[in-house]
Amino acid sequence: MSTPSRLDRPAVAADSATIAAASLLSAAARSGTPCAPVRDLIGADDVAAAYAVQERLTAERLAAGATIVGRKIGLTSPAVQRQLGVDQPDFGVLFDDMRCEQDIPVPLSRLLQPKVEAEIAFVLAEDLVDGPLDEEQVRGAVDYAVAALEIVDSRIAGWDITFGDTVADNASSGLFVLGTQRRALDEFETVSARMWMSIDGECVSTGTGAACLGDPVLALAWLARTTREFGQPLRAGQIVLSGALGPMAAIEAPGTVTADITDLGSVTVSFVQE
Repeated sequence: MSTPSRLDRPAVAADSATIAAASLLSAAARSGTPCAPVRDLIGADDVAAAYAVQERLTAERLAAGATIVGRKIGLTSPAVQRQLGVDQPDFGVLFDDMRCEQDIPVPLSRLLQPKVEAEIAFVLAEDLVDGPLDEEQVRGAVDYAVAALEIVDSRIAGWDITFGDTVADNASSGLFVLGTQRRALDEFETVSARMWMSIDGECVSTGTGAACLGDPVLALAWLARTTREFGQPLRAGQIVLSGALGPMAAIEAPGTVTADITDLGSVTVSFVQE
């Protein structure tokens, strides 16, 4: 996918729509009450308009004291794309307050409509600013990989989203949890890595690294090129959630989610009712 720069969109025509869409999503996040889709304001598939809303919301978070710690890639799994009715990947921003620790339960009150998916996360050792940003370069820039759970969420009622809706809503980001077993990329195979995810011991999702744009490393390369086009290149130390290895599962009640990924061990998160 060739992602248009935010400069490709007529600024004057989109300003009021951008502000209105961002206001709806921001109010939903503050109130805990999901809002109507924003596609009537910005379009269902206007990529630049949707990222303009995301950038406005990111600026609000930064102004409020949040810190960017990385990025997430969404909609990389064909299974997840079918679930949400979209056909291309997207990206969102990871903030410091989105990271959860495995041994600290997550109150369901922090979330609106949570779903969980298992992923491979990369932590970067080098900036990804110059050069071709191809598979070889991004592989060399990775410090290590870990198993991860992404707790996706939507500020839009009923997950009634198009591509434009989810991009504007920070790629439907919520929270994330990282495992503790770190592996360099020459120590395991990302494509054939197998994933098994359960809720309270019952299997709810399975998949492999091949489900993530064919290879999670290729997803990382896509992200590196795309964020550079937006003038926001990936930096050393950042965390990248590379995308789901299988279908996401809804969290509808307190419980414990555990994912096991070949050579990366397990990662777990518990949800509690306050």
